[in-house]
Formats: sequence, C-alpha cells, structure tokens
Amino acid sequence: MQTAVKPPPSTMLPMVIIGTLFFVFGFITWLNGALIPFLQIVCNLNGAEALLIAFSFYIAYVVMALPMSFVLNKLGYKNAMTFGLLLIAAGCCLFVPAAKTQTFILFITAQFVVGSGLTILQTASNPYLVKIGPSESAAARISIMGLLNKGAGWLAPMVFIALVLGDLSGITEQSIAALPEAERSAQIQQLAQSLIMPYLGMAAALVLLAIALSFSGLPELDLDVEDKKLAEREKSKGSVLQFPQLVLGVIALFCYVGVEVIAGDTIGLAGSQLGVPGALGLTSYTMFFMVVGYSLGLVLVPRVCTQHQLLTLSSVLGIALSIGIPFTNAESHFFASVLWGWTGITTLPDPITFIALLGLANAIVWPAVWPLALEGLGKFTARGSALLIMGIAGGAIIPLLFGFAADHFGVLNAYWTTIPCYAFILFYALKGWRLREW
Repeated sequence: MQTAVKPPPSTMLPMVIIGTLFFVFGFITWLNGALIPFLQIVCNLNGAEALLIAFSFYIAYVVMALPMSFVLNKLGYKNAMTFGLLLIAAGCCLFVPAAKTQTFILFITAQFVVGSGLTILQTASNPYLVKIGPSESAAARISIMGLLNKGAGWLAPMVFIALVLGDLSGITEQSIAALPEAERSAQIQQLAQSLIMPYLGMAAALVLLAIALSFSGLPELDLDVEDKKLAEREKSKGSVLQFPQLVLGVIALFCYVGVEVIAGDTIGLAGSQLGVPGALGLTSYTMFFMVVGYSLGLVLVPRVCTQHQLLTLSSVLGIALSIGIPFTNAESHFFASVLWGWTGITTLPDPITFIALLGLANAIVWPAVWPLALEGLGKFTARGSALLIMGIAGGAIIPLLFGFAADHFGVLNAYWTTIPCYAFILFYALKGWRLREW
C-alpha cells in the first residue's frame, strides 16, 4: 500500500498577491517624479525644497525600519502587509487637507506616512517572495516582481497627468510664472484642488486591497525554526562588518538609490525649467528605460556576461550620460529622434533624453549588487540583508545635494552630483565585491 505524497502548495495565489503589492510599490514610489515638479508649482518651492518631497519619502525607510520590524514580529507577515496598505491609505488621505490649504509641511508629512507604509510592506513582502517557493527559482520570482515594479513606475506619471492635470497637462513652471498675478493664483488653486479626488480614490482602492488581502488564502510564513537557528549562530563571535564586500555593497546601494531617485524624480523638474510640454509626465521615459535595462539583464546574465561585468558597463554609461547632460543642446532632439522618433512617440531635448537614459544605466545595479554583497556571508546573511536595505537612505540624502546644486549652478549642471556615485559603483564592480579582508 503506497502512502499518498502531499503535493507542494501552489505558489500561484501568493505570487499574484505579492505581484499586486510590488505593482503598488512601483506606482506609489514613482508618482514622486510627477509630484515633485507639481508641488514645486503649487507651493512655490525652490529646487532644494522640492527635493524634500523625495527626502521625506525615502527617509521613512531609515527612521521607521526598526519600528516596522517590531510590528512585523507582532502581527505576522500577512497582517503586517495589510497594516502597511492601510498606513499608505492614511497617507493618501492626508493629501486632502494638504491640497486644500496648500501647506507644504502637510504634504511632507503625508509623504512620510506613505513611505512608512511602504517600509513595512517591503520588509514583509521581500522575504515572503523568497520563501513561498523553491530557493532555486527565487531569482526568477524576484525578476518578475522587479518588472512589475518598474512597469508601474512607467505608468504612474501618465495616470497622474490624466487624473490630476487633465486639460492643464502641458503646464510648466515657466508657463505659470508668465501669467498675471490673479490668474496665476487661480490656476495654482485649481491645480491643488485637482489632487483631492485622485488621492481619495487611491486611498479607497488601497483599503479595498487591504480587506481583500486580510481575507485571502495567503499562507503565513512559519520561520520559528529558522529564528532558533539564527539565535544559536549569533552566540558565535564575529561581526557582519568584517566583510568588505558587504559594507562596500551597502555604500554602492546608497549611491545607486540616490542616482535612481534623481533620474526618476528630477527629470520633470529639468523638463519644466526647459519648458518641455508635458514635463510632469517625463518620469515615464526614465521608467521605460529601466524596464529595458531590467529585461536586458535577464537575457544577458549569465549567458553573455557576468553580473559584475554588466555592473561595470552600467556605471560607465551613468558617468558618460551625467557628464554629457550639461553639454548637450537643449534645442536639439537628435538623440531622441534616433532612439525612438521613428515610432511616432514624442521626442525630447537631448539633455532630457540623457536623463531618461540614466534609467538604463541604473536598472542592473540593484539586482547585481545584492548577490555580490551577500556572497560568502554564511551565518551573517540575514543581518547583511538588513544592512543592504538601509542603503535606501541614499534616496533621501543624495537628491537633496542635487537640489542645492540645482539652485546654485542650474538644474542641468546639478547632474554632475551623480558622477561620484557612479564612480563608486564602478569601483565596486571592478574591485570592491572581490575584497574579503579589510
């Protein structure tokens, strides 16, 4: 008599649910690319002040990481994801009084609350994604989620323009400044009010998603055994900081998230100052090239080249584009015409095209640095992963430096602030990841 073998649980439902969450991550994160130049107009901000919108969002990943890990331990993975969705919905609701009063500090607070919700969602969903199926296919699952995330980032600015701006989609900082005082005030008021219904709608959708998630059949992760093993390992001597490839990898990710945010969130600022029509939706171009780069990485690694070789090419491309941005002709559309003008899609001035192409340079960095940084960590892998997550703080700090540079030297010259970041990523690709002793 044969004993029936219980089939392994299907990963389809968890993949669909986690995939939806990753889409939400991307959509909300890359709304900032349209929101920053929008609020610069509504709240009359300079470049540094406008980049505080990104700072308040990304600094939540650092400030709230430990509190949210406590919440995760108390609630469990499934309930923590539900809580994260509700927290993001609360942040979206804060946009209503912020828009009605045009109060910048309220917008900043709302961004921080949204970032806090995303912190717990990211903390819960990333390890869940690894654990719901065979370890040998985890990389494929992560790649699929990455494409969903960046695809949502490509869509977000276009949805923002359609729902928030409507007939005012061609508005720029220059066009607003050219209006008479009374007409300018009326149009700014109209712009601010246009935020209310879309953000209320987004809050309602997030609440419905949270309810659906709480009643879904998403299984809870049972990590008690792994937690006990980790506790035993922590009794041994040693420090996670003894691994150069990890510490340098954290710095590389700090630099990467900074330049990724600059490429995605400031292209609208640059386009608005150059008078590019539809400037608030330019983040879609950067996200499109990130999707292209991500897809190329899936095809090329490891069939054609290794992770560190592609990381080297990416950082060199980033340096070249950053150097070229201030020197290209803002009246010329040559590069866009060559790359996609033949498709009928609207072309962009050469400096804006170079900024969009930074998305291509950035795409491979996150998936390449992680395995290189964690290689050989053994029992320190979990703590190493936590340190790498802290690298997201680069998205809060480096764009602020960009903002100060933009105010003093012009927005196009400010892209030179990304060169040291790409240079460090290049160092990591060539040497840093190989180091095993300080």
